[in-house]
Amino acid sequence: MEPGNDTQIMEFLLLGFSEKPELQPFFFGLFLSMYLVTMIGNLLFILAIISDSHLHTPMYFFLSNLSFSDICLTSTTVPKMLVNIQMQTKIITYAGCITQMCVFILFAGLENFLLAVMAYDRYVAICHPLHYTVIMNPQLCGLLVLVSWILSVLHSFLQSSMVLRLSFCTHFEIPHFFCELNQVVQLACSDTFPNDMVMYFTSVLLGGGPLAGILYSYSKIVSSICAISSAHGKYKAFSTCVSHLSVVSLFYCSILGVYLNAASTHTSHSSATASVMYAVVTPMLNPFIYSLRNKDIKRALRRYLGGNL
Repeated sequence: MEPGNDTQIMEFLLLGFSEKPELQPFFFGLFLSMYLVTMIGNLLFILAIISDSHLHTPMYFFLSNLSFSDICLTSTTVPKMLVNIQMQTKIITYAGCITQMCVFILFAGLENFLLAVMAYDRYVAICHPLHYTVIMNPQLCGLLVLVSWILSVLHSFLQSSMVLRLSFCTHFEIPHFFCELNQVVQLACSDTFPNDMVMYFTSVLLGGGPLAGILYSYSKIVSSICAISSAHGKYKAFSTCVSHLSVVSLFYCSILGVYLNAASTHTSHSSATASVMYAVVTPMLNPFIYSLRNKDIKRALRRYLGGNL
C-alpha cells in the first residue's frame, strides 16, 4: 500500500536513546548482548521442550509459543537499531517503518493473549486437576493458540491500515528506537482522531480483556489454594503459578510504566527508555524465569546440551 496522497516524506529518523556519539558503542554492546541472550535463551528453551517427550504437555506447549513470540518481538526492533548504530545512521524507510510497526503489534498482541491462555491453563490444572487432561486436550490447546494468532494478526492489520491513511508532511523524527504506533501517529499532519479512537478501543478490548481473564483465573486459583488443608499442598499448588505470575507482572507493569511515563513527561527519549522493559528486557528474562525453579526444564536442558555437545 502507498502512503496518503499528501505524504511528502518517504523515510523517518529513529532518534534512539541518545544523540551523543560517545555513547553509541555502549548502546551497541548493551543491546547486542541482550539480543544474543534473548535468542540463545529462548531457542534453547524451545529445543529442550521439543527434545523431551515428558514436556509435551499443554503448559510447555504454550511456553514454547511464548518463547517463539519473544524471539520474533525482539528481532523486530533490536537488529535494525544495531544496524543503524553500526552504520551511523538513523534512517528507516516509510515501508520499513510500517512493516516494523505491524510485526511488532502482532507479536506484542500474541504475547498478551498467550499469557491469558496460560493463566487459564493454570486455572484448570489447580481448580479441576482430575479433569485437566480431558479439558486441556491437544485440540483445545491448538485452538487457543490459533485464535490468539488470528486476533493478533487482525489487530495488527487494523492498526497498520489506519496508519496508512495518514499523511506525513514535515515532522519525521521519531523519539524512539523503533516505529512505535503512538509515536508514528503523532507525526501525522492529517486528522488522527479515528486512529486515536481505534487505539483506545483496542487497548481496552484487547488489552483489558486478557488481563481481566488473568485476574479472574487467579482469583479462582487463590480460592482453591486456600481451600487446601495441608501447607505442603498449598506450597506445591502455588509454586506452579509463581513463574507465570512473575512474567505477567513484568509484562503488564512495564507496559503500564510506558504509558504512565508518556502521560507524565514530554522528554523526547523517556518513552523509548521505558519501552526497553517490555520490548527487550521481558523477552530476555522470560526463559530464565521459567527455568529458575523448574527441575523438568533444567533436566531437559542438560539432556539436550549433553547430547549435542
